[in-house]
Amino acid sequence: MPRRRPFRAAEAVAAVLLLAVGTACGSRLPESDFEGRDRATSSQDSGAPIRVGVITSATSPVGGNAFTGPRDGAKAYFERLNARGGIDGRRVEVRECDDGGSGVGNNTCVHRLIDEDKVVALVATTSLDYAGASRVSHARVPDIGGQPIGAAYDTWPHLYGIYGSLAPRNGTTGWGGKQYGGTEVYRYFKREHGARTAAVVSYNQAASAAYARLVEQGLKAEGYRVVSEQVDFALPNFRAVAADLKEQGADLVLDAIDSHGNARLCEAMDDAGVEVTAKVTNVQNWTSTVPDDYKDAPRCRNALWATGSSRDYEDTDHAAVREFRDATKGLRTHSQWQLEGWAAAMWFTDAAKSCAEAETGITRACVDGFMNRSEEYTAGGLLVPVRFERLAEPPESRRTCLSVARWEDGRGWVSQGDMNSTCFDVPQLPYEQ
Repeated sequence: MPRRRPFRAAEAVAAVLLLAVGTACGSRLPESDFEGRDRATSSQDSGAPIRVGVITSATSPVGGNAFTGPRDGAKAYFERLNARGGIDGRRVEVRECDDGGSGVGNNTCVHRLIDEDKVVALVATTSLDYAGASRVSHARVPDIGGQPIGAAYDTWPHLYGIYGSLAPRNGTTGWGGKQYGGTEVYRYFKREHGARTAAVVSYNQAASAAYARLVEQGLKAEGYRVVSEQVDFALPNFRAVAADLKEQGADLVLDAIDSHGNARLCEAMDDAGVEVTAKVTNVQNWTSTVPDDYKDAPRCRNALWATGSSRDYEDTDHAAVREFRDATKGLRTHSQWQLEGWAAAMWFTDAAKSCAEAETGITRACVDGFMNRSEEYTAGGLLVPVRFERLAEPPESRRTCLSVARWEDGRGWVSQGDMNSTCFDVPQLPYEQ
């Protein structure tokens, strides 16, 4: 059956953000600080609000709004839920915490939300440095629908990333420290659009270069001719890159650079008259701000494609998307990360509703039990079917589905086929974060 892996979007985000801020650091609190506590707590009194925590690197060094989409989507869902009576007559009370993009700040947020606010679960976590992940896991607090910017969601039990996981999650990342991801994005553009030559643009910076190598590995596995383009991080010469892209006849352009760099690259491509099948971006850049971000590059702007694991937030023919858009119509901008935050909140709600009908009531343990099932979850059709398994060995291949959209001026992001039928049997390649 079709499945999706927590790869590509996650690594793109991690690489691009790490190159902007350097290696994030933070101290982990000793295990003794939280051993011996009642780990199945947070069964709140009947009628009392149900507390959930949302940790976001809202004021991280990479700038405001880089991480706030999932938070805003989750809050919008809970606001609508409360307006309709909450869960079994109880309001959901959202406790937010901004970790500032640091490990120290993240540990502080985890301590406050788990130990002081006694939240039942974390929802839509979006942290640049999830240093407190081990503490969340040891406290057995379910973390539902978080963005896998780092490796935490393929490392720790009780953490349930928005894209699922097949890894053992026993405290060691992936399988023996390696994670695995597929080549479905490259297979899609090769089979559906005849692409044969792909350029990968990166900075001469460790995280950016490492992600570029990962992309190149996947492209080569799919039989592409790969053109490597690296620019200086401090003084990037995108004009030279654009000239070479034209000379090499690239069909696709993929990158491991930041949003500002992408905009400058697109401007240079337009100036040089570069025409490509697709300038491929990731789910974090799947936003309504494209006209402003790429205002000086109309040709490149209309060659932007995004791929991901959730239904296009512009696909209002779908009932679940219409509800999301109606509830978020007051937001200044819209994004795919907002929709995924909305889906994460729905996931928690479905878990909590099942627990409200059980003898235990809504507890951390009950919610965690719902999440830990092997059944697939789609958030009403918003997600490619997600599941959690603990495979002893990494899969050699998987049938993987993806959501694809293309930007068109005047129309916005236009879905390209249905995500549940855009599926490929692809190899799974190892990588390290």
